[in-house]
Amino acid sequence: MSSPPVSTAGPQLGQQQRTARIIFASFIGTAIEFYDFYVYATAAALVIGPVFFPHGSATAQALSAFVTFGIAFVARPIGSFLFGHFGDRIGRKSTLVASLLVMGVSTTLIGFVPGYDSIGSLAPILLCVLRFGQGIGLGGEWGGAALLATENAPAGKRGWFGMFPQLGPSVGFLASNGLFFGLALSLSDEQFRSWGWRVPFIVSAVLVALGLYVRLKIAETPAFRAAIERRERVRVPVATLLARFWWPTLLGALAMVVCYTLFYISTVFSLSYGVSSLHFTRQGFLGMLCVAVVFMALATPLSAWASDRFGRKPVLIVGILAAFASGFAMEPLLGSGSMPLVQLFLIIELFLMGVTFAPMGALLPELFPTNVRYTGAGVSYNLGGILGASVAPYIAQLLAAHGGLAWVGGYVSVAALVSLFGVLCMRETRDTRLM
Repeated sequence: MSSPPVSTAGPQLGQQQRTARIIFASFIGTAIEFYDFYVYATAAALVIGPVFFPHGSATAQALSAFVTFGIAFVARPIGSFLFGHFGDRIGRKSTLVASLLVMGVSTTLIGFVPGYDSIGSLAPILLCVLRFGQGIGLGGEWGGAALLATENAPAGKRGWFGMFPQLGPSVGFLASNGLFFGLALSLSDEQFRSWGWRVPFIVSAVLVALGLYVRLKIAETPAFRAAIERRERVRVPVATLLARFWWPTLLGALAMVVCYTLFYISTVFSLSYGVSSLHFTRQGFLGMLCVAVVFMALATPLSAWASDRFGRKPVLIVGILAAFASGFAMEPLLGSGSMPLVQLFLIIELFLMGVTFAPMGALLPELFPTNVRYTGAGVSYNLGGILGASVAPYIAQLLAAHGGLAWVGGYVSVAALVSLFGVLCMRETRDTRLM
């Protein structure tokens, strides 16, 4: 008597559910990361200066606000060293939970800090402390999310799996920008400046709770479990990284510069410039950014698929060269003050951000062995943030004031050349095995 056939539907369904959970857990953290960061970036462009630095001219207020914006980028490599140590020593899962908690608490508390008119100079001090804490948490977020996706990816699809953390910026941007857009439509300028800008910070607590719930249900990655079994963990991952893998760390950071510069010049600086100098309404410019970021979301899976098909380097080189050329379009498009041309500029820049950012989810983890991968990927990513994002709005504000938009466009082109050097010097990593 023959035995009944064994159904494979149950195991297959279980594997599909685990894969979906992993993908969502890697995506949700970076979505919250960019939501939190762009909430602050938008507030810095619109209200942080008058609320926390009310003395001085409008330009001085904007520069002070952009300085606080840069503080978190200085903190992020520190966070990547800290969380990277534990991510490479005790595991990806628990470290990702801790980094998300630190990030979420800091962001939410910013929404409750009184302004300068209420508590004087203590207000900007508290703001800077929480902004630093936000950067510490964010420093441990991206590397772990990228590893969660790529270390669970099947052969030949690491770029595609690594794309899901890279979709986080588009969704986080749309969520934060959409919320600010709604507030701009429903509140007066006085209401928005008084309390409305705080709402997106406080809403972050809900998103973080969702992210924690998902991440507590995932398992450790196969690559890290294998490293434990082979007893390959190192005592101080950052020491090993700096002693043996400083060159790929530096190249990874240089490759990231163009992504950050494209994003924060085309959003934070352009928003500030568009409202203050081109006299667009706040809600009008936020609406144009919402349209443009859809093109960034469309470019992300396209670029990730191409990086699996053709390799990481060819896709990045094409995207970076296009970004270099886009710098020359800033003055004629953004400077025109024409809504269709400004919209075109924003679409071009954010589309190219998606093209250059998508392969990084696989590329940076592929540069490092398992025992320092969390630290290495995170440090490269966040050092790139210091070089490409922390000072970008500040420098762009100075360049625009002294030389006009052509100088800001030149800054974008120079950032592209920096990344091109980094990509040309690194090896192709598409066929690297993550063991």
